[in-house]
Amino acid sequence: MNSYSHIDRPSPFTQHSPASRPVYLVAPSDIENGAIEASMLGWARNAGFAAEPGSLLLVPGADGELAAALFGFSGETEEAFAAGRLAKLLPAGDWHVESALAPQKIALGFGLGTYLFGRYRKDKHKQVRLALPDDIRVDVERQLAGVFLARDLINMPTNDMGPEQLEAALRALGKHYGASVASIVGNELLAQSFPLIHAVGRASAQAPRLLELRWGREGAPRIVLVGKGVCFDTGGLDIKSAANMAIMKKDMGGAANVMGLALMIMDAGLDVELRVLIPAVENSIAGNAFRPGDIYRSRKGLTVQIDNTDAEGRLVLADALAFADETPCDLLVDMATLTGAARVALGPEVAPFFTDDDALAARLSAISSEENDPMWRLPLWKGYDKDLKSRAADITNAPSGGMAGSITAALFLKRFVRPQTRWAHFDIYGWTLSEKPHAPVGGEAFAIRTLYRYFRELARQ
Repeated sequence: MNSYSHIDRPSPFTQHSPASRPVYLVAPSDIENGAIEASMLGWARNAGFAAEPGSLLLVPGADGELAAALFGFSGETEEAFAAGRLAKLLPAGDWHVESALAPQKIALGFGLGTYLFGRYRKDKHKQVRLALPDDIRVDVERQLAGVFLARDLINMPTNDMGPEQLEAALRALGKHYGASVASIVGNELLAQSFPLIHAVGRASAQAPRLLELRWGREGAPRIVLVGKGVCFDTGGLDIKSAANMAIMKKDMGGAANVMGLALMIMDAGLDVELRVLIPAVENSIAGNAFRPGDIYRSRKGLTVQIDNTDAEGRLVLADALAFADETPCDLLVDMATLTGAARVALGPEVAPFFTDDDALAARLSAISSEENDPMWRLPLWKGYDKDLKSRAADITNAPSGGMAGSITAALFLKRFVRPQTRWAHFDIYGWTLSEKPHAPVGGEAFAIRTLYRYFRELARQ
């Protein structure tokens, strides 16, 4: 494996070696009941180590040299990502975990905890490595590569990650895996019938564009991934407040996530026919910006009244989804940092998703629980479909009332997908608000580890 996202990063893993030191996962009850080796138990008790989850105690050997470490761990597999703290707490060197408990999850948690976005400053990064057998290491490294790519792209400020740079990143990813990448740029969007993408992005100094990556075997299961690529969102003429604009570099989080997912799929060599579509724009303010009250005819043919220029993500996705759905596929997935309503409903850590396919929803939900990749299905409630009505056009992009905003946004997108198409929409946050053992504050991947495993299953059918 030669993962694209690890080109400039050393792997946090090494092969099993006699030189690696052991880390013992210890629960509070192990200290209380004396369930660990006597010499380590005495050291732990004398040091006041109670094995609280996430705590670490270094253990010397008979010669006084560092010999091992005790790591407080409750034993619950859903807490395996707490192992991300090991990457920060352990001294430099090679280590291995003495536990059979969810070794892949422990390794993934550790690996995620090594992430550092250091493009703009030189941070000291100690080389702590976890020894793993190859059968675990290869796929964990692959998942880390996808997650780290998504984090890197989101964390990049817009002066270095506008539509042009996002295109360059997709082209670099495609080149790495032998995929073809094409783009439709500027007024050519109008010539080829992508009026909504053009309208949202035309006021930016960087021209709007639709990016397309293709990879895989023709005739294999067809997967289409669509990612919202709004590289910065001022809100347009319905301008956001300064506070709400502060992290709007993350509004291309949908694009970043589908690129991370595409990396996993291609790196694993899954037997699928993959297509990735990214409408890449910046929602800027200028004399030619689109306005409240404007009406545009979409690629699908539906007319859309603009009742809020800050509801721009669904517009660029509408044209991209309509284009994606013109060719039949086995599954169409879109990912977008779409609505604040989704955060009100489920907070910043759980990704709501929408689909009419009950079997798909059930399988994704089961995988997400097993993978510690939280998501929750919300309903495509038909009763709210009436809220999309417009007096002057077929639909509005911003229903009035402010109720069920994530659902009405999903219903808007559904209008651009044929009823017979298997489709799932993810309204992700793309950001970690407070530091976690496995994730620093900043850009974050949502749901892509679940989708990667689902596509592995699909490719084996």
